[in-house]
Amino acid sequence: MIVLSGLAKRYGEVIALAGIDATIEGQIIGLLGPNGAGKSTLLKCLLGLISFEGSATVNGLPAGTHGAAIRDRVGYMPEHESFLPGMSAVELCAYAAELSGLPRVEAMQRAHAALYYAGVEDKRYQPVDSYSTGLRQRVKLAQALVHDPELLFLDEPTNGLEPRARDEMLELIRELPARRGCAIVLSTHLLPDVERVCDHAVIMDRGRVRFAGTLDELRARETGAVELAIEVRAEAATLAAALVAAGASCEVVSPVALHVASLPDSPKIDAHLVFATAKACGVQVRGIASRRETVEAAFLRVLAEPTA
Repeated sequence: MIVLSGLAKRYGEVIALAGIDATIEGQIIGLLGPNGAGKSTLLKCLLGLISFEGSATVNGLPAGTHGAAIRDRVGYMPEHESFLPGMSAVELCAYAAELSGLPRVEAMQRAHAALYYAGVEDKRYQPVDSYSTGLRQRVKLAQALVHDPELLFLDEPTNGLEPRARDEMLELIRELPARRGCAIVLSTHLLPDVERVCDHAVIMDRGRVRFAGTLDELRARETGAVELAIEVRAEAATLAAALVAAGASCEVVSPVALHVASLPDSPKIDAHLVFATAKACGVQVRGIASRRETVEAAFLRVLAEPTA
């Protein structure tokens, strides 16, 4: 979907993108990184909005020379406000549709449909500058969708939203690939958002791509250790001590919960061994499940890894 080769961008002495080589694919891709990592600059390069060195293609089109053609096929929801004072939501979306090449009548029809999908139909004739933050974000999503794009770039779509509005926005995003047939690049610093809706992730730091792949690949432990989350009736510390003696690494979370992992060069710690060890030391196991690393923990681990 997106192929980068030696992609570089400077602002004077500041290196925003440092010669990126990466292939990005997926259905909903989380674009992650701390402030200043280069996420917004990357999106602008891919849209052909700013010049850059190296090459970048979006759905086979070179961003350096075919920016207009890419923008006809890609929807962009910018992080910052993108409306004219006094303009209503339907006027804004129709204007965005006309900019993508649609005739006036079809642009207006698409504007109404996009606003209905985004949940803004009741206030679509009111000026956008009178809206709440949540409604403004929905209007930005609608204008990104209005020309029926193949790919969406969403830059911090839940920024500034209160919890309920954030949940509703994430649900809209989750449904988009199935309902609208488009892929999504979701740029955000909110890692729980990525965990909820994304299947792939790209991690950037100081203008470089540190990881690109599926969330399962992101969570994968280099040691290959099996991790289990265990719930017991009581005496978690007693079971932890017995499992350590059997060759495990244990973390007691509470008197009734512990996390267990195999140690390198030790016998595999599996459910059968846990139950046998618990029975031997008189501890009742109430639950056992594979423990997955959170996206936040994996993100911090990737950033802590030394660069090549």
